[in-house]
Amino acid sequence: MTDKLLTGFKQKIKNFTLVPAGGGCFEVTVNDELIYSKLQTGVFPDEQAIIEAVGKRLKKK
Repeated sequence: MTDKLLTGFKQKIKNFTLVPAGGGCFEVTVNDELIYSKLQTGVFPDEQAIIEAVGKRLKKK
């Protein structure tokens, strides 16, 4: 997923940070806006859904 995000949005992403965590935590934020939280949904997201959500958020800029 990281490679797809960086390749697909390389002109729009200025900083990309991965934070290793345990306990089933998987969260995606863009500019401090929570895009997805596995802790809230209890479900690991579909990769394509995350890529689309990040793309939509980056277009708002």
